[in-house]
Amino acid sequence: MADAKVLEAQKWVNRTYGGVPGYQRCAEDGQTGWGTMYSLTMGLQHELGISPLAAAFGPTTLARLTTYGSIKQGHANANMNNLVQYALFCKGYWGGDGDGVFDAATKEAVIKITLDMGAPDYEGTVTPKVFKALLTMDAYVVLAGGTEKIRGIQQWLNRTYLNKSTFFIGPCDGHYSRDVQTALMKAIQYEIGIPEDQANGNFGAGTQARLRANTLAQGDTGTLVRLFSAACVFNEPVPSGDSHYITLFKDTFDSGLTDFVKAFQRFSILSENGRGDYPTWAQLLVSTGDPERDVDACDTRFTITAARARALAAEGYKYVGRYIYDPPGSTLDKEIQPGELDNIFGNDLRVFPIYQDNARQLGDFSHSTGYRHAQEAHERAAGYGFNRGTVIYFAVDYDATDPEITSNIIPYFQGVAAGLASKGKRYMHGVYGSRNVCARITDATYARWSFVSGMSWGFSGNLGFPLPANWAFNQIKEFRFANGSDSFDLDNNAHRPGTDEGQNRVKGTASPSQDFITYVRTIYGYALGYGKGNPNQLVMEYLRHKSYDDALWKGLIGPIDKDFIRTVYKTHGAPDFKHSFVDSSTGQEMGVEHLMATCNGHFRYPRPADAQQVNHGDVAGWGGDLITFYAEWQRDRDSYASGYQYCVERLAKTGIPSTFGYSDLLEDTDGYLIAQRVRNGDTIADAVQRHYDSGGNSGRFRDYRSHRFGSKANTQALARTMLTTNSAVIAAGRTFLIKRTGGVGTLLPDSLPDAQLNDFLAGFTDVLHGMAG
Repeated sequence: MADAKVLEAQKWVNRTYGGVPGYQRCAEDGQTGWGTMYSLTMGLQHELGISPLAAAFGPTTLARLTTYGSIKQGHANANMNNLVQYALFCKGYWGGDGDGVFDAATKEAVIKITLDMGAPDYEGTVTPKVFKALLTMDAYVVLAGGTEKIRGIQQWLNRTYLNKSTFFIGPCDGHYSRDVQTALMKAIQYEIGIPEDQANGNFGAGTQARLRANTLAQGDTGTLVRLFSAACVFNEPVPSGDSHYITLFKDTFDSGLTDFVKAFQRFSILSENGRGDYPTWAQLLVSTGDPERDVDACDTRFTITAARARALAAEGYKYVGRYIYDPPGSTLDKEIQPGELDNIFGNDLRVFPIYQDNARQLGDFSHSTGYRHAQEAHERAAGYGFNRGTVIYFAVDYDATDPEITSNIIPYFQGVAAGLASKGKRYMHGVYGSRNVCARITDATYARWSFVSGMSWGFSGNLGFPLPANWAFNQIKEFRFANGSDSFDLDNNAHRPGTDEGQNRVKGTASPSQDFITYVRTIYGYALGYGKGNPNQLVMEYLRHKSYDDALWKGLIGPIDKDFIRTVYKTHGAPDFKHSFVDSSTGQEMGVEHLMATCNGHFRYPRPADAQQVNHGDVAGWGGDLITFYAEWQRDRDSYASGYQYCVERLAKTGIPSTFGYSDLLEDTDGYLIAQRVRNGDTIADAVQRHYDSGGNSGRFRDYRSHRFGSKANTQALARTMLTTNSAVIAAGRTFLIKRTGGVGTLLPDSLPDAQLNDFLAGFTDVLHGMAG
């Protein structure tokens, strides 16, 4: 949307400097962008006598401005005053009428923005470094998705180090970014003794050597601890089992920071000692971490002969990444060769397949290309006999920027997902690329695992981004592996246990969900032998009974048959309880208790005849998840005023701590669809097998939307009813879940202004229908 003040600024700067040689006109569209900032910068350069003009605020501009001096109330140069005022307009601060007068209003605006920057109080004076900051696109208030905690660190960095010659004012928008990473690195360099003029924000040999001599531990205090804690905050939250660890910006290395560091070390596959040692510093600050650390995974474009396989195994490697495709005309000869898999498996190595067809520039990526590549990858993988459920890593082998990820890379991976689906979803897609590429592709297309190109530490997609939550392999070092007279290029990869274990054989037939299918069939047999009640319902009850939420479900969908539970324990020795299993189509870990409670609820309470009504079965599934997700939004309102944006960015996602993540929606969906199969005559055992082993979950979200929700209007009406119905049981359960998730003071949905609630409901609706699309 056009802003009248920004439009005024654009017209003024073009009118004033349009005739100056080398000046680049900005668009007069009322929208702040780099084009406008560059035009204002070139206007400043002209006022300072710089020629030729350049669309950059470089060292020469800063030096001339420093010589010129600061600008404050009463300054005589009308054009300089207007440059300040119009830069303020573009930043969202009203600082006068653009009349060439630095007046009291301009002074107040400068005071406001410098306070937002965290800079020292200059009493309304525009210093050279403040002017430089005015002519960037940096924001100094928390933007959507940012946090006040990170903004506080950004302001502290600006305030503490602004007088250093090599430090400049950075953003204070609550987001960890490349510029913030650089600012933190410079601050660390100042504190560990790197000369000020050599502090460049790079993780060079001198910085590494001094960090090796600065191990921190519980009980330490001071500025270096504060900077270490800042690095920890920038890398949170850290997924660790069922918990997500966060920490605080502090100058004391206390027990809380120790706990966070241990979780971070576990997540990063470092020695879990709770100290700020060199490997931990490195992992916090650069995408390679310590490239010399011991790892057990690798990848290469070279054929793994029997001798090479033996040598790799002898060096402690367990996983090797190999290519399943080499583009026509390539001279690299990198595709798996006949007999090579036997060499790998025969030496107790596992393989993870990689697909790359160029993938080195933006033009290599489009939806149609991704679709074609996926079908090609399927045929190649099937030809090698790779088992169902194998993850194939599709490569993005260049530094894709955020706009490029949006315009081309995401559509490419949407094409990949569609292409694999067209072949029956035998294989799942993973993503190889920078941290940002991996995180965004996972968010947009549900890539199962990420293979991070960490050794490309200078990629813009690696600087200022934490490891993606679903990382399985992190490429950290390229070197020449020598085996006697034979040597070949090898990349060392850190591998995270419990993620992608690759394959240790091919031509298998079992579904990844087979253990769960067999388990359900076993319990169903026990239910038949029990001879009482509905055996399908008994299985659902047994599989939900160990959840801590079962007391809530008891109130919603009825009690379980405790005699059957005791019979299973007593007569059959309580077979190992399956709390989770791997979904055959997505590779996601599925929670058995939630899945079966949802199934149980919908089995006992079928869809109401009135399409806009909800029932207890809905609360056991999607409705309960929506209620707790609403509570999470209320908890996070400081960062997400828009409920719509909160849904779009956090609902049904992987790697984001939430009560309504991707696996939760899968469980809601599958529980409903399996219940319908049973209601239509299948046994629970057959329904589960058909759903997970015979393609029954293909199009699951489309079927779920169609059978339970219908149109967008009806979906939004259902969601509103779930959050506002005065049905006694549902209302009581809703209040309990909201208070438990968001806290005692959380605003209930029926107390929220209608426009805000509608915004949230529209977000839920669009996400659900987008999944089905």
